[in-house]
Amino acid sequence: MLHRHRSRLALTALLLIVSVTARAETLGLFTDHNDIGEVKHAGTAAFDAATGTYTIGGSGANMWFAKDNFHYIWKKVSGDVALTATFDSITQGTEGHRKGLLMLRQSLDTDSAYIDVARHADGLTSLQFRDAKGAITREIQTSVVGPQRLRLDKIGDTAYLSVGDAGGNLVPTGCSAHIALTGEYYIGLGVCAHNADEFVTVAFSHVEISAPSNAPAAIRSIIEAIPMPSGDRRALYATNDLIEAPNWARDGSALIFNGGGRLHRLALGKLPDGKPILAGDGRPTPIDTGTRMKCNNDHGLSPDGTQLAISDQSKGGKSRIYLLPLTGGTPKEITPNAPSYWHGWSPDGATLAYCAQRNGKFGIFTIPAAGGEEQRLTTTDGLDDGPDYSPDGQWIYFNSDRSGLMQIWRTHPDGSAIQQLTRDDYNNWFAHPSPDGKWIVFLTFARDVKGHPRDKDVMLRVMPAGGGDISVVVKLFGGQGTMNVSSWSPDSSRIAYVRYQPEK
Repeated sequence: MLHRHRSRLALTALLLIVSVTARAETLGLFTDHNDIGEVKHAGTAAFDAATGTYTIGGSGANMWFAKDNFHYIWKKVSGDVALTATFDSITQGTEGHRKGLLMLRQSLDTDSAYIDVARHADGLTSLQFRDAKGAITREIQTSVVGPQRLRLDKIGDTAYLSVGDAGGNLVPTGCSAHIALTGEYYIGLGVCAHNADEFVTVAFSHVEISAPSNAPAAIRSIIEAIPMPSGDRRALYATNDLIEAPNWARDGSALIFNGGGRLHRLALGKLPDGKPILAGDGRPTPIDTGTRMKCNNDHGLSPDGTQLAISDQSKGGKSRIYLLPLTGGTPKEITPNAPSYWHGWSPDGATLAYCAQRNGKFGIFTIPAAGGEEQRLTTTDGLDDGPDYSPDGQWIYFNSDRSGLMQIWRTHPDGSAIQQLTRDDYNNWFAHPSPDGKWIVFLTFARDVKGHPRDKDVMLRVMPAGGGDISVVVKLFGGQGTMNVSSWSPDSSRIAYVRYQPEK
């Protein structure tokens, strides 16, 4: 009897080994597959070794808010890693947002922390992430539509998205997010139908699990646009260079920013749903500023969109304000006194508002756009900075440390009726009214941060134009250069800004 019992145990162990081996061969690089969350239709996964294709089927209502419903094929890993795959097809289903996924996930719970590359059927491609268990999912969309080759790199606590064509040429998108995955976690591919009643099949090929690439981490500056009030960002342009302070053209056709002492124009178009997208070849073109080649981040457009105000320090190393045609040309000096930093243009186009230092003290000034005598509006011993006009011309918003911390204030254009609008435990800079006059967006630093330096954890926050409850629009790594000047879209639907990645 003992001999028979041992024989049965040995046979069971052998069958188990054969079963596990067969399953591993069926799933290629991966160990197992599961439905995550609530699904109406059980998912499937198969690997064709001859073609190197993974075919994954599943349903699921969505991957959003605090829970996910999808099908996942996975293996466990730890440390830094990269997952690369070619998106071949997504079939069945009717939803434009049905999607195939490259995913890193802390657990198989429906509300797990995770980050993924989501390639939607309609071509939208984004970095989705939930940075803590039970938190709300966030999204950073790339402006590249319908890429075939996808790569997700995890380096430390940051994950990066790169995209390319079927030939395997990968380019960093600038989409990155902080995600702290600890110990062992799951890596794999998935599918979500974006409709609880439907079943969708996605195919991936040329799948690789490898060491990460350092190329995405070399990106220094990313221009993003965020729709109000969703909080889901769109990466429009990424570069290894240091760039700053985007302005939106009055017709929405371009963003103007500075970098390397020059002003640059980045052409934009629109998708059918109104989302901005790069136009032309997707590369910025320099704006001719003549001999003024040391432009800083204080620049902007006239109300009619035909002129550009710049702050340039080519003359004697001190910033002065100049005007020139938006298309480029010879700058006209407006402020012979220095330093002067442009920040706002009155709605009628007649007056400029700026921050300047005179007799050792900084304050808010105005001057005719045609040139002439400047008028000082504020005279405190501290720092008043960042003036910007309301669209009705009744107020100039600015930031001041006269109350201790840097806070948001406003005054009438003649310097009267000064009002304090924020009273919190942060340092708030650069208040910009929306074109429709309803909102003020501003840049927030921590209490202990002096000035407005670059490379800090900051927030963009928004409040009603007359003051009131404050909401966080986005938290990011930025600061100086993120939003020095107004960057509202003309229809008040979006804000553009620069996010930075830490220098490696």
